[in-house]
Amino acid sequence: MSKVEIKNLEDLFEHLLQDMLYAETKITKALPKMAKKATSEDLKSGFEKHLEETQDQIEKLKKVFDVTGLKEKREKCDAIEGLLKEGESLMEESKEGAVLDAALIAAARKVEHYEIASYTTLCDMSDKLGENEAKKLLKEILKQEEATDEKLSKLSDGIDKAAMKKAA
Repeated sequence: MSKVEIKNLEDLFEHLLQDMLYAETKITKALPKMAKKATSEDLKSGFEKHLEETQDQIEKLKKVFDVTGLKEKREKCDAIEGLLKEGESLMEESKEGAVLDAALIAAARKVEHYEIASYTTLCDMSDKLGENEAKKLLKEILKQEEATDEKLSKLSDGIDKAAMKKAA
């Protein structure tokens, strides 16, 4: 299959939207695994809540494709593949308990920061392209991602302190 040539900002916007549709779909598969591995109940419920939000974000992305008339499809996103693979490795290598929870938070925050950067870019592009309805939907997703990162940051405070204790 040959790659499509990106000739202008609209082509790039479409490609990046397709990347994010792929990424969010992959994240819906990773979050249940992360929730299952988490030992902190707050972290476990945070992952479960974010799974619901991610499913909602996929619906919002589909609306963006609809309102812009762009082609709704998933374009493989190498960045999310790498981040999720790294998260899998951290889960396998980390000791059960607070250290594993700290590793899960670290992996999740890397994903959140990737998503924040991506949605910030898409919001800027939608503005330049005059896609106001798309921008509104993308802004809603961006706010959810920023809120999730903030929650993960707060959760990490107590978990990191517990993880600092050396095993006896």
